[in-house]
Amino acid sequence: MSDNELGIFIRTRREAVTPTEVGLPTGPRRRTPGLRRSELATLAGISVEYLTRLEQGRDRNPSPQVLGALGDALRLPVPDRILMRRLAKEHGEDKALCSAVHPRVLTVRATVQALLDRLEPTPAVLLSWLGDIVTCTAGYERFARPLGLLDGNPPNVMRYLFTDERARAVYPGWERLAGEQIAHLRHEASLHDPHVAALVDELTVTAGAEFTERIAAVPALPPRSGTDLVEHPEVGRLRLSFETLVLPDDGQRLIVHLPADEATATALDRLNGRTRGALRAVRG
Repeated sequence: MSDNELGIFIRTRREAVTPTEVGLPTGPRRRTPGLRRSELATLAGISVEYLTRLEQGRDRNPSPQVLGALGDALRLPVPDRILMRRLAKEHGEDKALCSAVHPRVLTVRATVQALLDRLEPTPAVLLSWLGDIVTCTAGYERFARPLGLLDGNPPNVMRYLFTDERARAVYPGWERLAGEQIAHLRHEASLHDPHVAALVDELTVTAGAEFTERIAAVPALPPRSGTDLVEHPEVGRLRLSFETLVLPDDGQRLIVHLPADEATATALDRLNGRTRGALRAVRG
């Protein structure tokens, strides 16, 4: 195994990308397969000297921002970005520190669980301030599993929105929803918390500018209610009104989704295997 896997990864990906794929002119007499170092450095906003050090293994501690910029410049898919981040962690000088973050405790108070039980078959979900899905109603599971929202261990709404290719097709209002999730993170959690910092670093690499531009913007207050459009692969378009109950002592928020029209109520009844009328549309 090479002790410069990150550098080799960056170089091979650079050589596999053509100038045309990243919007650069091809030009005559190109001796380098793929992109030149200078071209990649310009696209990523870093110096040629620093890129050379990375590729040669003389610098093994690129920041998440640099990795995210390289991922954007090379048009890397999410799996390749995840691999690049892992290689940087495994071979960086601070690799011992990267594994020191303790796992999060995802627990549910008994009264909160009882409330969720009484909400069936309404789609309701309990989220941590990081966007982890802590628990949910069976109605939410039947709604969310076909969307891919429950993938992951634990499943995470922020990670789904920014790195799962299904998210933009599922949510026509993706831009607004992505901003709202960032607002929740900025408003309800400290960016200095090690778990928050780890998620921010991860998404800086795996999502790139789509995430970093939003997290760096002036924070806004997150909405507590509203209406989302969802293109559901099994029952078509849904209009879901939502209400949010914040549980600050637990670092959690409970989101309850209600059908905003009769067509959505009927579609949710079908997902739940219920006769029509189990869920009623809420207007206004």
